[in-house]
Amino acid sequence: MTKSTKQWYASWFDTPYYHILYKDRDYSEAQGFMDNLTNYLNIPEGGKILDLACGKGRHSVYLNKLGYNLTGVDLSEQSIAYAKQFENETLKFDVHDMSKTYPDTFDAVFNLFTSFGYFEDENCNLKTIASIKAELNEFGFGVIDFMNVNYIIENLVEENVKTVEGIDFYLKRSVNDGYIIKDISFKADGEPYEFQERVKAFTLEDFKVLFEKAGVYLLDVFGDYKLHPYHSKTSERLIMIFK
Repeated sequence: MTKSTKQWYASWFDTPYYHILYKDRDYSEAQGFMDNLTNYLNIPEGGKILDLACGKGRHSVYLNKLGYNLTGVDLSEQSIAYAKQFENETLKFDVHDMSKTYPDTFDAVFNLFTSFGYFEDENCNLKTIASIKAELNEFGFGVIDFMNVNYIIENLVEENVKTVEGIDFYLKRSVNDGYIIKDISFKADGEPYEFQERVKAFTLEDFKVLFEKAGVYLLDVFGDYKLHPYHSKTSERLIMIFK
């Protein structure tokens, strides 16, 4: 049985199977979100954006095509190695731990698609928000796009099987000790694998506490990628704009 002793996100995100499991994500919806967000924030043409936890860089590439100067960073060395093929004069990628301050400032820092709350050391969550604050220029905005845990828990599918590229992924979901947990098991090339995703079940109120400790100000909250108002019970997303 292949199990890793590294922190779950450092091992799982670096496998090809993570990208296989999630290959059907709705990127047209994600691009619509990028359009809506950059228009709402009124980021100037050629403005600098930091894409924090960028994965393989798909959204950084799209934002760069919209005319922005992009830096995409991620802890996954393999994801960044893949993303580097898209680099140009206004698009670059770096391996970087988002709980540490990146040595530049930006018009916006985006942390998208529930790329927060992974750390086993909870102090790193506060450090990440403090780092985002330090990475913003005088007029910059921070954005955290997180799941709405109230909605997720209410609509939790405890078990299902998802077949992608001939691999049967067995998924079990639970809420335990303040975390939303997804256990993933499958066989590939005759070998069994097990991984686990653990994301801290942060509510809006939890984020407000972190923001206050980090000295940032919450400006707006939205509940979906079309930037409709946030409702604690029914919104699928928790999108927070701050500075």
